[in-house]
Amino acid sequence: MIDSPLLEIKNLQVFPTLGLRPAVNNISLTVNKGEVLALIGESGSGKTTLALSALGHIRSGLVARNGTVTLDGVDMFHVNKRRLRSMRGSVVSYIAQSAAMSFNQRMRLDKQVTEPALIHHLMSSVDAVARAHNLYRELDLPAPDTIGSRYPHQVSGGQLQRFMIAMGLLLHPKLVVCDEPTSALDVTTQVEVLRALKGVIRAKQTAALFVSHDLAVVTQIADRIAVLRKGELIEVGTTAEIIENPQHPYTKQLIAACSRWPVTSLPSSSRATNTSANYLEVTDLWAGYGATDAKGMPAIPVLKGLSFALKQGQVLAIIGESGSGKSTMASVIAGLLPRAAGNLRVGGEVLQSRIVSRTPEQLRRVQMVFQSADTALNAKHTIGRILERVLKFFGHVKPADRPARVKALLEMVNLPEHYASRKPGQLSGGEKQRVNLARALAAEPDVLLCDEITSALDTVVAASILTLIKDLRDRLNLAIVFISHDMATVASLADQIMVLQNGNAVEQGSAADVLLNPQHAYTKLLLRSVPELRRGWLEEVRPDHDDRVVVA
Repeated sequence: MIDSPLLEIKNLQVFPTLGLRPAVNNISLTVNKGEVLALIGESGSGKTTLALSALGHIRSGLVARNGTVTLDGVDMFHVNKRRLRSMRGSVVSYIAQSAAMSFNQRMRLDKQVTEPALIHHLMSSVDAVARAHNLYRELDLPAPDTIGSRYPHQVSGGQLQRFMIAMGLLLHPKLVVCDEPTSALDVTTQVEVLRALKGVIRAKQTAALFVSHDLAVVTQIADRIAVLRKGELIEVGTTAEIIENPQHPYTKQLIAACSRWPVTSLPSSSRATNTSANYLEVTDLWAGYGATDAKGMPAIPVLKGLSFALKQGQVLAIIGESGSGKSTMASVIAGLLPRAAGNLRVGGEVLQSRIVSRTPEQLRRVQMVFQSADTALNAKHTIGRILERVLKFFGHVKPADRPARVKALLEMVNLPEHYASRKPGQLSGGEKQRVNLARALAAEPDVLLCDEITSALDTVVAASILTLIKDLRDRLNLAIVFISHDMATVASLADQIMVLQNGNAVEQGSAADVLLNPQHAYTKLLLRSVPELRRGWLEEVRPDHDDRVVVA
């Protein structure tokens, strides 16, 4: 006798309450006991909407107009609220993308992880804590019997994500919904969390819906993969079938975008041969936070004596784990964070440390593209108004010419003219990032600081943004500082690479030298931690914690 599926989604249709195009269109899927099904696709494909339906949840602004979702024999859309609450946590649980946003910063971690057991009255506080500590041990958290007494801000990002996993698995649910659980992590932490999650799921025979935009990641954990696009299910099959013999053109496009790693060669015509003078020069740069001593040095140094030089038309990639000082470097160059020591020159001119001390012309020459377009763009303003504000601030475009310039800026980032009348909430993630880029370009800068601008984007959209960056670099002769934790991304773009660890440049040189002949143990660790698009990679890679050389 064949067991019925643990989860069965049948002919599900979900529409925006005020829209005509479905967010999920007539999709049917099953998940068997102990099986991991990955949902993969670009932003807006319906991945998260579909996954949340397994919890009997439809997000605000959406409505399910057709179809059924049956979990463990229960119709999740028609079960009474009391039964639904009792199932959440015990039968089905949820692991969110951002642990930092999910945990209460004022509560100790043990109390938050054990909360589901106490809310459902399924075990005593003592038993719940004991089970949580066992999960910490299985998830390779340090000091598992005491680390739960800490607050969220007292553990690393990777450790906090593992606490999120422990909370989701505490009550041994039959199904766990994992919503991009590793996408916000740097590569070395991602490997550790992914291995820990896979080990616990397999050991407990828990079924999972694993939402991701990274095909290389899901290849390591999924039994089957369902590919979604614009609310449609376009292909589903075993992981081997999808990776080795994709049928749909979009699936082939996804695989092509993920097949950039490992790098075995780089173009021989490096842009580093540019003979023009250095345009952006950073010399012995120190910066940090907290009170300063008699010498002006901060109590908590973040950047420690960093130097580099960059010509126009070149790209310097700064890579490293979270907390290495990458974004701090961009903030110091932009003047958002004052430097404690060192010099910064653009076009031979010394830039003042603080942004308020810089001239409008100096502000114009150095522009920053922030990581999150959602927080960088004013949600209440139209795209046209957002771009015109920059033109008005710098005054380099006459009022009568500004509409034409807005049109030209949108064309420059491959967006149609009519987008000027839209607001950010009406755009996809990739489109918002293009507007974010257009806003920086509106100032007509010479130096562009790109801070993790593709980290929140799906693979195909991120690839299109990188292509756009290369085109703009060539057309506008920009000097670009590109900050990332993704080696595969910088391999396709950078002329030079600086590897940061704990605020120190542990390795620095041409892209070819750093990627193809790394010298420092930490660089080698980063390189071998980038997921490869093949099954079994996760079991083969074993990052040695001794490689995590701590530089004082």
